[in-house]
Amino acid sequence: MNEYMEIANRLAGDNLIDNDGGPFGACIVKDGKVIGKGDNKVLVNHDPTAHAEVMAIRDACKNLNTHDLKGCIIYTTTYPCPMCLSAIIWANIDKVYYGNTSSDAEAIGFRDQYIYDIISDLKDGKDSSLDLKCINREETIKVFNEYIEKMDKTIY
Repeated sequence: MNEYMEIANRLAGDNLIDNDGGPFGACIVKDGKVIGKGDNKVLVNHDPTAHAEVMAIRDACKNLNTHDLKGCIIYTTTYPCPMCLSAIIWANIDKVYYGNTSSDAEAIGFRDQYIYDIISDLKDGKDSSLDLKCINREETIKVFNEYIEKMDKTIY
């Protein structure tokens, strides 16, 4: 087994004992060095965003004192859910190695495909289980317009 996937898999396996969350683990590597690790902490943290990949990204960013993980690789035990995939993209991680497929996750009771379907339906303008409505844009856009003029902004 790949040494970094082995770390991720050990973290996932530990959750079978700890019951901190689902059986998921992740490890982030830069230049051959582990810079972040995470396992699913949804249950123990009472936080639906505490997936293994997000926890590993938080750990790596803290350890490197940055929000930009360009040049990094993430090893994760399962194909990233939509939220984690988005977080990986936002973090600028270059490559993802995963073990289990999203179908494997669905087979043990996780609803990744359901969320992918909702996102697809929203994108296609179809009805979905999520009610999204734009309100008060004439007011909220004012802050965006001020941001355009802000001289000391950092785009990420």
